[in-house]
Amino acid sequence: MYLSQLTVADFRSYRSAHLTLSPGATVLVGANGVGKTNLVEAVGYLGSHTSHRVSQDAPLVRFGQDRARIGARIHRGSRAVALELEILPGRSNRVAVNRGAPVRAREGLGILRTVVFAPEDLALVTQDPGGRRRFLDQLMVQLRPALGEAAADYERVLRQRNALLKTARQQGRWGPEEEATLAVWDEHLSMAGARLLNGRLHVLQLLAAPLGEMYAALTNGSKPATFAYESTVPGVSGTHQQVPSVQQIAAAMRQALEDAHEQERARALTLVGPHRDELALFLGPAPARGFASHGETWSLALALRLASYDVLVADDPDPDARPVLILDDVFAELDAARRGRLAGLVSRAEQVLLTAAAVEDIPEELHAVRVLVRQDADGSETVAETADRPLPVEGDIRRARMDPGIPDDGPPPAAEGGARDG
Repeated sequence: MYLSQLTVADFRSYRSAHLTLSPGATVLVGANGVGKTNLVEAVGYLGSHTSHRVSQDAPLVRFGQDRARIGARIHRGSRAVALELEILPGRSNRVAVNRGAPVRAREGLGILRTVVFAPEDLALVTQDPGGRRRFLDQLMVQLRPALGEAAADYERVLRQRNALLKTARQQGRWGPEEEATLAVWDEHLSMAGARLLNGRLHVLQLLAAPLGEMYAALTNGSKPATFAYESTVPGVSGTHQQVPSVQQIAAAMRQALEDAHEQERARALTLVGPHRDELALFLGPAPARGFASHGETWSLALALRLASYDVLVADDPDPDARPVLILDDVFAELDAARRGRLAGLVSRAEQVLLTAAAVEDIPEELHAVRVLVRQDADGSETVAETADRPLPVEGDIRRARMDPGIPDDGPPPAAEGGARDG
């Protein structure tokens, strides 16, 4: 799949912008702060309804506005879909498909699939386990959207169970009524947690080989990249060539929760479950966290994203279903050899959107359209200079203003009230 049109209104620093795209690789080039990342972030958000930079929607809306809009024309084979997403901080986001009436945002999930790498992904290797759990869960939901409900159920029950433990400790009371209520929450948490864990383990089965292959391809086989899942639920830890059933995991988790009751009452916290688990990454025999060099860390984080792309491609062999691959500032920390190897790896994608701070960062091996981006200080005008022929061949440069209007065959128009100033 690929995007032929991208439109944003009141998104981040942009008052409005319209960009025409094509299959293949496109590199947005410009100095830091001109809005390159904002554009690729908009594409990623349209696909996943999450940002790779922030956890809340409010920063995505231009200062002084109450909403932002992202629109795109998405092609999958001979079919084209116009999709517009309205971001409403503090309220429920909405989507419109083919100029239809706005509906719940979740109705638009799956129309555009994306895989995003950004410098923030170094945290997948260097930071606490929470980021690695989110990585797994996001890939799991992309593969099986219904499991998003299991993750949401787990979080809801976990909050209720923790609230019970906290209230009981604050009141200094624990009797038969509290014990019975805790047993009910144990049952609900075990079932929701088992579905979540089963989904994670299936993802890890699919991810193991591509991760090793991608890291070896990027680094010329310097060290093997592997992982191990470390769980608080007995029988779940390991590399898991065979995944326990939901029922088996639920039974083990239920028993582990019961065994931990005394500790949990003392700490007023649930100590067993997928929210406490770790995905440990290794380069050779050593843990990547704390032992990998900066270059190894960057390559491993990139390999995780490229491997997730391969997992999604393998899940749907239709070549027209391949996700849009987004690589934000990917060349900054790669040497020339790794840049060249990356150019070969991404050539399989139908569309790749990249950003770079300087033309010199773009490897000669990457045949891409180049878009030079600059933006006025108030966001009122964005100008792109687009190479007519792919890099590395220099072609004539034509200047094209990113017009705030939306062409007739583009995404649905913004609703009244809005997207433009002046």
